[in-house]
Amino acid sequence: MATTAVDHRPGGPPGPSVPRPGAVRPRRRPGSRLRLRNTLVGWSFILPNFVGFALLTLVPVLTLFYISFTSWNVFGVAEWIGLDNFTRMLGDPSYHKALLNTLYYSGLHIPLTLVASLSLALLLNRKLRGVAFFRTVAFFPYITSIVAIAVVWNMLFSPEYGPVNQFLRFLGVENPPGWTTSGDWSMPAVILVGVWREMGYFMLLLLAGLQTVPAELYEAARMDGANAWRRFWNVTLPCLRPTMFFVTVMLTINSLKVFDLILVMTDGGPGQSTLVLSQYIYQKGFEENQFGYASAVAVTLFLICIAVTIVQFLWNRRRDA
Repeated sequence: MATTAVDHRPGGPPGPSVPRPGAVRPRRRPGSRLRLRNTLVGWSFILPNFVGFALLTLVPVLTLFYISFTSWNVFGVAEWIGLDNFTRMLGDPSYHKALLNTLYYSGLHIPLTLVASLSLALLLNRKLRGVAFFRTVAFFPYITSIVAIAVVWNMLFSPEYGPVNQFLRFLGVENPPGWTTSGDWSMPAVILVGVWREMGYFMLLLLAGLQTVPAELYEAARMDGANAWRRFWNVTLPCLRPTMFFVTVMLTINSLKVFDLILVMTDGGPGQSTLVLSQYIYQKGFEENQFGYASAVAVTLFLICIAVTIVQFLWNRRRDA
């Protein structure tokens, strides 16, 4: 074994050790090399996603905030105007109408979709013959072309020849609603179509959560004499809380930024009865080239989504506590 010589100086502390010729230096621990390799491998997986997020999300969002304080109209230089765009929104009746319609749509679409999705998930969580087929059928509207959905449902909602009003007349309703041609019924019609289209997607998420609930809990509840409602309220819902929280957050964001369904189904009409903030942003930005004002409206929609999400996070944390 190689040794090192120590330089002892008289009258003083021993000096530093001097390796003798032919001595072997201690090798680098293999664990540090393995950690370095694992770190590089981890970054190789994370970095593409991070770069994509930075280029396609973070940079556009920061640019959006800057443009919202300018009067940019694509053709000229972005002139800094401060809070003028936000002040303009306070007196813009079209913005107020779009905001109210967005809250109207979200206020009905969120609970109806949540109830329909949960009911469908509970029904298809049973051991039924052909249950895989029915799950596929329930999910199919979510992946169907939104244009095809709009065309078909506009035909179904036709005031004179649509099957929906024909069925209502058969039931004895003399003056059925005008649906998408009526200012009062156009938004309920869009909400019904939105619930029908999205309940299959959220049904799959809730179904995945239901299948993680231990069967022993249901057996224990039955032995304690709990009926079906008690088992649902005291076993199913508490175990579904993380999934329900995720579904509620995603459903809220999707409802607040709804755009494609309304654009192809009613185009914000009749009048402004179905005009929502996303479509209003599209009109101001891409139809009227008022990108500064459109960006300011987009910032308000972004802040609304952030505020609602934070409230949901705090409420869920309080419930867990």
